Amino acid sequence: MSDHILSDKEIFGRAQLLLGDEAMGRLARRRVIIFGIGGVGSWAAEGLVRTGLRSLTIVDPDHVAPTNVNRQLMATTITIGRLKVEALRERLLDINPDARIETRTEMFSEETAPLFNLENYDYIIDAIDSLKDKALLILKATETGRAFYSSMGAALKIDPTRIRVCEFWQVEGCPLGAALRRKFRRGGRMPQRKFLCVYSPELLSNKGSTLETCDYKVAINGSLAHITAIFGFTLAGLVIQDVAKG
Repeated sequence: MSDHILSDKEIFGRAQLLLGDEAMGRLARRRVIIFGIGGVGSWAAEGLVRTGLRSLTIVDPDHVAPTNVNRQLMATTITIGRLKVEALRERLLDINPDARIETRTEMFSEETAPLFNLENYDYIIDAIDSLKDKALLILKATETGRAFYSSMGAALKIDPTRIRVCEFWQVEGCPLGAALRRKFRRGGRMPQRKFLCVYSPELLSNKGSTLETCDYKVAINGSLAHITAIFGFTLAGLVIQDVAKG
């Protein structure tokens, strides 16, 4: 192992070549928070830190489970049992030791929402699985003036060419998006502004038996790394594109 300390130019030179010094400087100064660092959120975190983001807060209460290994960035046979946020933080600091990675082990909910001052962040990313908590985050995030991006359902999909981005109310063919819209209408409380979502209209069926259970998910569905990673990288890309615009 070399004792050479890498410079930002060495690590992020290819990003700087494309984006330019001013955009890289802006990205280094931005603060991002990601809620949910599973199959989607973990890849979003990786994409941002590898591009030069220095200040990131990752939020997830769970531990790495064996069934996470097929699609979650920090989940390996070595990290099973560890807190997801700690395992991911360790990897992100291996990429950039100078990054400021804050970890939060709370689940975003009615009880914990007051603990998060969303106005402190420039970008808010939603990669939450729980319908109730996801809906709450959407409501709270759209009450702020901060940029907000959300992932719809990434399970039951295999075709990467069908993944796309559009405004929430224009999402078609996604059961999670439809369930969120029904919840907002029935509750009489709507998002305060428009926001972009990553989604895919593809919908396959499970062909195998259920392997895991979860207290806060209505159903457990099959999912694949290449799909969840593209969802996550697309969320990171939305942040990077916005920063690059100045």
